[in-house]
Amino acid sequence: MAGNTGLVGSAIVKKLNEDGYTNLIFTPYPEYDLRDQAQVNQFFKQEQPDYVFLAAAKVGGILANSTYPAEFIYDNMMIACNVIHAAYQNGVQKLLNLGSSCIYPRNAPQPLKESYLLTSTLEPTNEPYAIAKIAAIKLCRYYNEQYNTQFLSVMPTNLYGPNDNFNLETSHVLPALIRKFHEAKLKELPEVVLWGTGRPRREFLYSEDLAEAVIHLMKHHEFDETGELINIGTGNDLTIQELAELIKRITDYSGRIVWDASKPDGTPQKLLDVTKINNLGWKASTGLEQGIEMVYAWFMDSWVDG
Repeated sequence: MAGNTGLVGSAIVKKLNEDGYTNLIFTPYPEYDLRDQAQVNQFFKQEQPDYVFLAAAKVGGILANSTYPAEFIYDNMMIACNVIHAAYQNGVQKLLNLGSSCIYPRNAPQPLKESYLLTSTLEPTNEPYAIAKIAAIKLCRYYNEQYNTQFLSVMPTNLYGPNDNFNLETSHVLPALIRKFHEAKLKELPEVVLWGTGRPRREFLYSEDLAEAVIHLMKHHEFDETGELINIGTGNDLTIQELAELIKRITDYSGRIVWDASKPDGTPQKLLDVTKINNLGWKASTGLEQGIEMVYAWFMDSWVDG
């Protein structure tokens, strides 16, 4: 497992443990910096893993992507190249590469089909991250075609769950909203100012649902079934304004919401077509309201300001 402590990785580890898997190997940082090819090669040679979940990545929302574009493209490309190549060199039976729905063109038709990859221009606010993730998809595909490996690439929609990042400078929209409304309630602030217009539409998937999906694929399906990439999502979306109103209610904040339209909205809509993953025997089971309630309970119980 590469990236076992983050939102995605921790959910996969939890699900593997629940399913009875105990022989799990991790790449702890800083002992293993996945951007360092020599360290990655040393890890694979020493541990000889049979199955690899590539969940490690540098991630963040619009602010983080806009502030650190060089780090987003470099770090993510190096992680993917090093881990995927080492998996090939060391005879890994199957690798599952986790990408992101931001790989799709900004104005692609909705819902987003896997075939829309590279058909038009990317969203500028997350282009560096998207390019790195597209490179990883292509790397997996061409290793499969040339070397007969089994490297699968999955593209989850926007994720949320326990162990999410709630740092307002680097977090995604859903955890950022939870923290903003929670702190506004504690401070009794009359309003919460949010970026953009609230009109973009987003789809959200609970991280433990994603974990079930990727373990299902790892156990039961191969490259000839998934193809170059496969979407993982719920098939439903809502506006950011609707999301904000929902989180406002769940956190019991009584003030008003103010939208700062001078700030960017990002991609107008990112709804995934999940026909392929549904046909392979998996569907999301956690409703958005239920999931947010669970994450908010975790946040109040576990999160430390970072």
